[in-house]
Amino acid sequence: MKNIPNILTLFRVILIPFFVLAFYLPIENSFYIAAWIFFIAGVTDYLDGYIARRWNVSSKLGAFLDPVADKIMVITALVMVAADHDRIAATVGEHSALWIMIPTLIMIGRELAISGLREWMADLGKRANVAVGNAGKWKTSLQMLALGGFIWQQGPWMVYLAYLVFYAAMVLTVVSMVQYFAAAWGELTSED
Repeated sequence: MKNIPNILTLFRVILIPFFVLAFYLPIENSFYIAAWIFFIAGVTDYLDGYIARRWNVSSKLGAFLDPVADKIMVITALVMVAADHDRIAATVGEHSALWIMIPTLIMIGRELAISGLREWMADLGKRANVAVGNAGKWKTSLQMLALGGFIWQQGPWMVYLAYLVFYAAMVLTVVSMVQYFAAAWGELTSED
């Protein structure tokens, strides 16, 4: 925890319970507070990676903690937004649960599958074959943007825009998953 990127990553993890608390606070504008906390977490995600590359201060702890913090934050937000479909339905219509739940399940399923694939490839000593690619990075950025829109809900236009970005993130979720499995396919299909 001696470098700034690791401190930023830990700060992002610490923000998660405050994000959940703000989301469910029974006060006016609680969703705005939750959206701002989510936004700050997203900024720390960008900054920790940028600073680590710029100052060349990577660490094993950071390499482990950063993706874990991202996944915890995004999965927490996905579950909360999916569970809060009633509020979104009030903005855009009755069938919002289905339209949020399908991408949410795909995104969470992908995270579990890729985490398992990476662990398995690491056991083989081939973790580098399934390193994070550009599709995965864009997927995470679009997820955060869409989730921020669902959380904030400034008006129907923001919710509709969040849906558009959410479905773009879902497409990149599938694309990146296919890329990871394609990169590992030789190992997955080789005979022992």
